[in-house]
Amino acid sequence: MRIESIYYLRFAAMLLVVFVHVTGTFSTTLPLESGAYEKYHFINRIARIEAGIFIMITGLVFFYNLFPKTLNKFTLKDYYKKRVTFIIIPYLIWALFYEMYSVATGDRSLAITEIPQRILTGTSYYQLHFIFLIVQFYLFLPLFVYAAQSSIWLRKYLWLVGFVIEYIYYFLNLKFGFVEFSLFFNSLSTFLLGGWFGIYYVQQRKKAYSNSNWLLGIVTLLFGSLAAVYYYQVYEMNNYYFAWDPYKLISMIFLFIGSLFFFRLAEWAAQTASNKITEHIKRVALYSFGFYLIHPFILKEAARFIPMHSNYLFHIDIVLRYITVVVLCYLVIFTVHKLSPKAASLLFGKMPPEAVFLLSPYRNRSK
Repeated sequence: MRIESIYYLRFAAMLLVVFVHVTGTFSTTLPLESGAYEKYHFINRIARIEAGIFIMITGLVFFYNLFPKTLNKFTLKDYYKKRVTFIIIPYLIWALFYEMYSVATGDRSLAITEIPQRILTGTSYYQLHFIFLIVQFYLFLPLFVYAAQSSIWLRKYLWLVGFVIEYIYYFLNLKFGFVEFSLFFNSLSTFLLGGWFGIYYVQQRKKAYSNSNWLLGIVTLLFGSLAAVYYYQVYEMNNYYFAWDPYKLISMIFLFIGSLFFFRLAEWAAQTASNKITEHIKRVALYSFGFYLIHPFILKEAARFIPMHSNYLFHIDIVLRYITVVVLCYLVIFTVHKLSPKAASLLFGKMPPEAVFLLSPYRNRSK
């Protein structure tokens, strides 16, 4: 059984991550204490649910594919070969590109000795920390799958184990400072939630029409709003101080419940929508990894031609930039894919053998 909802999740997360980075300019354009600054801060924080969705997708897809298999040397060899080809190689290519791009744009001075460290810690450019995080999950995923295969209790409560470990790790690292870069434990809750979905996918997909989905949506909005307001009042405005900072817990609940809600929503969409709609969604969603890699470059170049104003025109500027970045990202990836599928796979991750344009007529292949 194919998981059609994956394409809807990737589509949503892809558009949201671009939205987060496009609207992020509010912090350097709008006056700090203005109402517009507060509103854009709010929607920007809410949109960060994309981080949880992307991580959840990773756990969902690979647990779904690996959990039924025996983890022998042949399975693992094939697994790691594909990860190197479709994840690590594109990451290295773009990390090096952004290292050179940062020097060319004057954002960073050339220091060759610092480049390896930035690549190894995902700090060559602001979005690459997330890809670095995904790479870590890929490296250790077989261990999680093996543990779940070996313990009925663990696979039953995989979502809970991930939540507890992430929360404990956060405070231990805060106190003892184990690592300074982003380690996969920081996102373990949504990853193992996705893994739990992958193991029990057949049962979970049946809940797409559950009445509890409304409650999940309300709770997601509630904790997302709480996280956004808290961050604004405590970290932006410095209006409050807490001896015990609850932000991590609030943020974790937001991403966890929000990812669960979007999984249900995506399943509902996949089961409700026509094959034609799903096919068009899929055509864009297949480029989601490429979007993540290339959109900061497209955004920075687009900013040269679409300036930001600090008045009412700011809203129009945001819309223009967002549409421009999304369209150009798609066109660039599609063009490379059309000209050379092999080159596209090296640059943007796994690609289908043939590039089909978004607006091309849909053909029902089942007939």
